[in-house]
Amino acid sequence: METTTVKLRTERLSFVAGDKLIVNGVDLTVGVGETLTLIGPSGAGKSTLLRLLCRIEEPTEGTVYLDGTDYRTLDPTDLRARVGMVPQDPALRDGTVRANVTIGPQLRGESVEPGRVETLLGRVDLSGYADREVADLSGGEAQRVAIARTLMMDPEVLLLDEPTASLDPQAQADIEALLEELLATSDRTAVFVTHDQAQVDRIADRVVRFVDGQIQSIGSTQEVL
Repeated sequence: METTTVKLRTERLSFVAGDKLIVNGVDLTVGVGETLTLIGPSGAGKSTLLRLLCRIEEPTEGTVYLDGTDYRTLDPTDLRARVGMVPQDPALRDGTVRANVTIGPQLRGESVEPGRVETLLGRVDLSGYADREVADLSGGEAQRVAIARTLMMDPEVLLLDEPTASLDPQAQADIEALLEELLATSDRTAVFVTHDQAQVDRIADRVVRFVDGQIQSIGSTQEVL
């Protein structure tokens, strides 16, 4: 895929926890509408890099530019509305599907039209689930709620941290198909962490191999894998 406009750019992005350097001077660009996948061994710092991209973690050094603007100059709440993260663990709150999907606007003091919730749940194949208790959901359904919760903010960038890793094979296939459709029908940029090389081959525009907090290689799936 050719990208002509940079959506995200990191500059010497680093993160230290205690005496351990977890992310080490990362320089990376991601284009508008591009799906970039991060692969590498467990403990390489991939999840931390995602958390740095939306400022859940604060860089020890360096920064991130969103549409050319240093994200340290943006209000954190606005930043996380524009750059949304779907974790591996959905981390849903007790209560209904509706309450979980609308938590972002609630925290911002914004109202949500009831019809918008139903429309969004339909997009993630959860029509009629708004009033169900999250405790009664399957793992795949819970992950769909987590995706809908992020999409409710209509983010420009999706950060996906192994969103299918803990699911059974059918749920994995369903969630992957959903994400592929969502990305194919919009110009959203995505950064996707996965250990599944077959999944990389199916969804990635470019691949980064991340080892010991650094980019070891970057390129097409054929070049990197």
